[in-house]
Amino acid sequence: MDYVDQWLMAIIFGLTLIGLVRYQHAPERVFAAAALACLAFGLASTESLLTNATNPGLVTLLLLLVCSFAIDRTSLLRVICSKLIVPSKVATYSRLLLGTALSSALLNNTAVVATLITPIKNNSVINPSKLLLPLSYAAILGGTLTLVGTSTNLIVNSMVLEKGLPSLGFFDFTLVGAMACASCFVVVLLRLSVLPKHKVQDTTKPSYFIEAQVAPTSSLCGRTIVENNLRNLDSLYLLEIIRHGKLISPVRPNTLVQANDRLIFTGDVSKVKVLQQFDGLRLFAEQDDLLFDNLTEVLVKPGASIIGLSIKQSSFRARFDAGVVAIRREGGMLSGKLGDMVIKAGDFLVLAVGKDFAGRRNLSKNFFLLSGVTPENILLGWRNSYTVIGFVVTVAASVLLPITLLECLLYFVASLFAFGCLSVNEVKRRFPFGIWLIVSAALTLSNGLENSGLSTQLAHWVEHYVNDKSVMLAFVCVYLITLLLTEMVTNNAAAALIFPIAYNVAQGLGVDPMPFIMAVAFAASGSFILPYGYQTNLMVFNAGHYQLKEFLKMGIPVSLTYSAVVLYMIPVVFPF
Repeated sequence: MDYVDQWLMAIIFGLTLIGLVRYQHAPERVFAAAALACLAFGLASTESLLTNATNPGLVTLLLLLVCSFAIDRTSLLRVICSKLIVPSKVATYSRLLLGTALSSALLNNTAVVATLITPIKNNSVINPSKLLLPLSYAAILGGTLTLVGTSTNLIVNSMVLEKGLPSLGFFDFTLVGAMACASCFVVVLLRLSVLPKHKVQDTTKPSYFIEAQVAPTSSLCGRTIVENNLRNLDSLYLLEIIRHGKLISPVRPNTLVQANDRLIFTGDVSKVKVLQQFDGLRLFAEQDDLLFDNLTEVLVKPGASIIGLSIKQSSFRARFDAGVVAIRREGGMLSGKLGDMVIKAGDFLVLAVGKDFAGRRNLSKNFFLLSGVTPENILLGWRNSYTVIGFVVTVAASVLLPITLLECLLYFVASLFAFGCLSVNEVKRRFPFGIWLIVSAALTLSNGLENSGLSTQLAHWVEHYVNDKSVMLAFVCVYLITLLLTEMVTNNAAAALIFPIAYNVAQGLGVDPMPFIMAVAFAASGSFILPYGYQTNLMVFNAGHYQLKEFLKMGIPVSLTYSAVVLYMIPVVFPF
């Protein structure tokens, strides 16, 4: 046995651990350096590195993340969001925790939290600081319910497949995760008093004034604002309604929408395409049949020929080959119809522009051209429905039919490209290169442990020094080490680094590795104490203006409860 290789591998593994702690924001670079070191010292081969890069579990994870790019653009999360914040505090907490957890069991939990942050910050029922941290915890706990609930579970599954074991089942995590979820929800509700009541300032983009008209054939007619899900839109707020020339302000939740109503919104103009997802809701500039893909922001110059004219009187389409989508006026409150707004010097306008806009000679006389405004690329019509239904059918087919999730996702992603629900450019822009690099490098590190004989030596050491009565002790140690590491670095890095150790400990003890595998998966997702180990924690930490001590007061009891339930349930569901 080559003890030199074993010492080299031990040094590489130790330096990797130190690097992950030291460079918390660049785990992919640390893992890449470790993989290259294994190649350089002959502890892993190029062939194994390439094989690891196309590991079926890793490819499944990547395809699932690509699917999430399309799902994020549907109305699904918006509809879910609209059902969570209600006038009753008890109902709001119940819906928020359960709704977020169930959504995170199937959808990307980061996307779920990102969608809900703005409506929570704008709600008038409960102080946002009382909701944002429970939101993150619910998303984390929901991710432990299924195989696809969090990237951590899929990373562990990719390493399971690399060991030649059968793939983890879709619902293998559910029983343990559900018990942990329910127990932690009780603790969160009991500890709400420790959360602060910070005044959360909205840091969204400047608010524009946006108008949309309800068509007579719209399904919105005859239903209330709440029933139409118009109350809690992401970064858009329904300011007033203009009906038969009369102004309705403020707009109450039980106000009925009628045909030809003009709905006046204020907020982030990049979210404007969300309004097009509502049946029969037509934006002001759409009457000119202009595209909303490339919006342009301009500032009206002093002395411009359109000053003193209303937007409708200024004939934007004829003058500039453009239509006004939204208007913003610094230091002034706007009200009424967008078309009747009288333009003043210093007004900011967002324009939907035609092909001839850039060539018009009168632009420089009237506007300062500020920048392009890229609206969020929202899926509309049948593409919206197909993406949501198709994803549900894809997951259901992998569970109910003898077809792997990888095969189902391959067909579904191909159809998303074919039907225009996804574009190659979007995938290029958002491809999760960091996760791909971490997992493929971690698998190579695992190969190095085996090829050097260090993993075998570890198994012999465990077999020699740990008797059968201490299996539970070894199991608890693996869990606690992973939990500590996920708080110090990131959940994905912790799972990737500790898995090969946990697997070899189980081998050395001569027991089923499944409890140890699950210990790594659940511990890597158990980041509740510090805001740095899990992305959703960091998102709400900044949005809610929390202090570290406030995280600790809530997080420590939740973490202790989670750990106690998981450590008890895993050996029950997966005996040694």
